[in-house]
Amino acid sequence: MSSFILIVDDEPAIRRLLRTSLGAEGFRTEEAATGRAALEAVRGLSPDLVLLDLGLPDIEGLDLVREIRSFSAVPIVVLSAREDERGKVAALELGADDYVTKPFGMAELIARIRTGLRHRLAQEGAQPVFRSGGLSVDLVRRLVAVDGREVHLSPREYDILKLMVLHAGRVLTHRFILGKLWGANSDVQQLRVYVRQIRQKIEASAEQPRYILTETGVGYRLAILDES
Repeated sequence: MSSFILIVDDEPAIRRLLRTSLGAEGFRTEEAATGRAALEAVRGLSPDLVLLDLGLPDIEGLDLVREIRSFSAVPIVVLSAREDERGKVAALELGADDYVTKPFGMAELIARIRTGLRHRLAQEGAQPVFRSGGLSVDLVRRLVAVDGREVHLSPREYDILKLMVLHAGRVLTHRFILGKLWGANSDVQQLRVYVRQIRQKIEASAEQPRYILTETGVGYRLAILDES
């Protein structure tokens, strides 16, 4: 059965574009033009993913993310204005899984939706060994390998990678990672140093990473790739 996407946007033209484009990719869709309608749809229809524009007429978008997260773990991909970096970070910290910046390319949006759906499947499966491309992380034995070759990480490097594995496919903000591992007031530069060190160990090219992707000004995402 095809995945079911709830489109939440108050602009009819945008909803029509998304409905047509997602339908062409094989997705089933339902639409909501207000926050209240969106909450009813999430509760009553159990969509596989919510595509959410933050600029709704009745409920502030961030409040809607918070409300959905109070009763559902459904993946949320936020549509955000290009200059609204603060809004992106706030949405992610409230529980959104990803964001796409307006104006967006449909190919990018489809890719983000598929990543969100795969993240949900990975979470539901709760496999003790995470695999993405040639990367494997055994969460039970604390073993990391790339293309069958064991990689030795420091305890702090492993903790960062493990956090990303537990939220694979989702954008993690700098503050979220720091809050989980050091404390929210820690230095972002310290995190960047550790991420660079991890990349040097698991990536074929630390300058062109395949696994740990940077979301500029926001945080990092661990990619979910088909096994090679």
